[in-house]
Amino acid sequence: MSQPALQPDVPPYAAPRAQVRRPARAVRLGLPPYDPAETALARTRRARRMARELAVIHPDAHCELDFSTPLELLVATVLSAQTTDRTVNRVTPTLFARWPDAVSLAGADRAELEEVLTPTGFFRAKAHSVIGLGQALVERFDGEVPRTMAELVTLPGVGRKTANVVLGNAFGVPGLTVDTHFGRLVRRFGWTAADDPVKVETEIAELVPKKEWTDFSHRVIFHGRRVCHAKKPACGACGLASWCPSAGIGPLDPGVAGKLVKSPAASDTA
Repeated sequence: MSQPALQPDVPPYAAPRAQVRRPARAVRLGLPPYDPAETALARTRRARRMARELAVIHPDAHCELDFSTPLELLVATVLSAQTTDRTVNRVTPTLFARWPDAVSLAGADRAELEEVLTPTGFFRAKAHSVIGLGQALVERFDGEVPRTMAELVTLPGVGRKTANVVLGNAFGVPGLTVDTHFGRLVRRFGWTAADDPVKVETEIAELVPKKEWTDFSHRVIFHGRRVCHAKKPACGACGLASWCPSAGIGPLDPGVAGKLVKSPAASDTA
């Protein structure tokens, strides 16, 4: 899907028609984004309108971890904890050239593996998880990555978030990836008040059509990395502002907000 033409001086990923001139009502009155008085139908309609707009704003949204097999994606996702996808992508070519399958990972020399994983941080714990992951795959799944949530979450270092990444991107099974960005944004959108990732996943699943879960997750994560930052969101350059109860927690002036928008190349450096 091609991105619509933007007005002059409007930063990338902004939808000019959605810019706001004053804070949203929730921000003006100091109210939380989630409005319990909003009906389920109204919230669903608003959520789907915002989801459609996200598809326009981020037509390039995709999994930013490099992989060619389900195993590579599984390992890369485990390694992505507490680091950036970019860092993981620098490490995995060496990792998979040395240990290309579950059998070799299961028998990896721990010290050598730790050395390769050092740039990702927490390398000792990650090496332990990767070796355990290889062993579990060999012992229980003939070295193959399982294709169900129930089986994936039994693997070392694998929770629902990692399982949904693998299911959605390696096997085409729709899933919602509730990472830090995703949870922050859907709470700012007023779609949920939950903090628990499983509850967030359950509540958002009721708002967004199942077939869109994987792509929708990528779009929300892209928006969190590029526009709706944790400390200072670019509200005045956000195409969702007209429907977002948090519009106004960041600068509303398009020029000021535009300077906060990160380009694709810069969005994965934090």
